[in-house]
Order: sequence, then C-alpha cells, then structure tokens
Amino acid sequence: MQATDAHRVEAAIGYAAAASFAAAAGFAAFHAASRFTDLRGTLAAACISALVACPVAFALLRLLEGQPKPFPQPCFETVEIEPVSISAAGELLLTDADRLEPATHDEALVLEDVLTEVAPESRVVQLFDPAAMPTAARPQARIDRHLVGGGRHSPSPDASEALFAALADLRRSLR
Repeated sequence: MQATDAHRVEAAIGYAAAASFAAAAGFAAFHAASRFTDLRGTLAAACISALVACPVAFALLRLLEGQPKPFPQPCFETVEIEPVSISAAGELLLTDADRLEPATHDEALVLEDVLTEVAPESRVVQLFDPAAMPTAARPQARIDRHLVGGGRHSPSPDASEALFAALADLRRSLR
C-alpha cells in the first residue's frame, strides 16, 4: 500500500469517527430537548449539536493524532548486489547432454520391494495378505448356508472385548 493511500484511508476513518460522534451527539440532544420543547425545537437542537460536534470531534482527532512520523530507517548498511555476468549464467543452463532418453513402452515398471514377513499386529498389511484373501469357495459356501438356512444367518462375531482391550492399551501407552 502506498503512503498516500494509507493517509487517505486514515483520513476516511477519521471522518467516519467524527460523523459517528456527531450523530450520537445529535441523538442525545434530540432526546434531551424533546422533554422541554416541541418537535421543531427538538430537531433544531439535534441539528445544531450535530453540526457543532462533527468539526470539534475531527479537530480533536487531528490534535491527538500528532505529527506524521517518518518511516523508520534500517539499522544496517545496505550493500549493492553485484550483477551476474552473462558468462556465469551460461554455465547454469542445461544442454542437450543433460537430457535423459525417453522411456520406451516396452519397459515395465517392476517393484522389487517385497515384504518378507508380516508383523502380527500390522493390520494394514494384513488387509492385502494373499493368505487372508477370500477364495472362490468361501462365497459359494456362504450362499449355500444362506439358502439352506432359509434366510437365517449366523450373527457376526462380537469384537467389542478386543476393541476395549485395544483402547485400554492405547490409553496406557499415552500416559
């Protein structure tokens, strides 16, 4: 933000503050005068107090603001930066010798990082364990059990005790 823009914003805020104070003074004068005079006198008192309060408030804000302060000077000495010569910049450019050969489509990406042993508490790896994957016979046996049982199915095993034990272990490890 430029310095002139900052001064304009500060001046606008000062005008808005003075106008707000003038409106409050006019409102207070309106209510105070409504007890003693008719509507015309009340409106006149409100307008006069607002017209007097606005420049007074703005002058008070200017007085309290003080003189504009210069920008702070740095506490260190500035140093000129040496320009980079073109010959030095030429050394940093990539040449044709730096280019890689494009990969052909015949090459396959082979991942050789094989996990040899799965830890027993490793649940994420166990999700993708080939021994734990269902075979074609498992769903067929489940379908057959469902058809023979007439729609009844065995309830799923309750793992709430194992869950509570795991949460208790977690709480103990956090303490």
